[in-house]
Amino acid sequence: MKFLEFISFRILVAAFWLMPFWKLYFLSDLLYFFLFRVFKYRKKVVIENIRNSFPEKTDAEINKIVSKFYLHLSDITLESVKSMSMSERALRKRYVVKNSEIADEYFKAGKSILCLTSHYGNWEYGILATNNAIPHQTIALYLPLTNRHSEKYGLKRRKRFGMQLVAVQDTKSIFEKEPETPVAIIMAADQSPSNLERAIWVDFLNRETPCIHGPEAYAHKTGMPAVYLKVSRLKRGYYCLELEKLVDDPSACKPGEITEKYFNLLERDIKNKPEYWLWSHRRWKYTKDSLKK
Repeated sequence: MKFLEFISFRILVAAFWLMPFWKLYFLSDLLYFFLFRVFKYRKKVVIENIRNSFPEKTDAEINKIVSKFYLHLSDITLESVKSMSMSERALRKRYVVKNSEIADEYFKAGKSILCLTSHYGNWEYGILATNNAIPHQTIALYLPLTNRHSEKYGLKRRKRFGMQLVAVQDTKSIFEKEPETPVAIIMAADQSPSNLERAIWVDFLNRETPCIHGPEAYAHKTGMPAVYLKVSRLKRGYYCLELEKLVDDPSACKPGEITEKYFNLLERDIKNKPEYWLWSHRRWKYTKDSLKK
């Protein structure tokens, strides 16, 4: 069964390789209709997350954000499949990297950097594009698939422009030895923590929010400067990644400060264009009060 799933996936990738982008977005409009109108995929979660994050907005404003989110979700779902076969030239046209001189500065100083990103915009394009845009060897963490055939093929396609990928279960292995040349370790820091006892709590989008402790812990352990990866959507199908300095010297930061700085910047971007964040994620399953019970 899993091999048949893999064959179906390969056929899908091949079909999208031949498909022009205008047709991809026609299909995305159809997918949007089914996700939003027919299946109502996680719609209750999406509406609840957005409403609690923006209590000042009217129902009409909330509904507009929800609708735009589902269209964006449809876009990035199909763009992710298309990314498996995109040429580097097409990728550079659709995913621009700015402020790479920040990485250049650290690289010339012989410093590895910790790049904190989020599920905002199109992160699959980012996996493909970032390595050739900065001087560091980039390393990103990923969640392995249960289908080993699709896992092997997906890794090969996502690594084809130089990015190294390491399973989240093996995160420690990245930091165990000093790299020969400076590296940029990319971590998505906006997901829910699996270990709530070690979670760092911050005020984020109108709520106390538990955050994963790993990025901050590794920054303090290694002394790596932390860089925020800001993603913007320029227009449909086109994105921009912009590097921003987050923390130059982790040792000068108080406990929780790095995490708070990261979430302040992410909140800024979400408030500016809320429809491009992954609202279907059950981000606020736990509160401090619920953990006391």
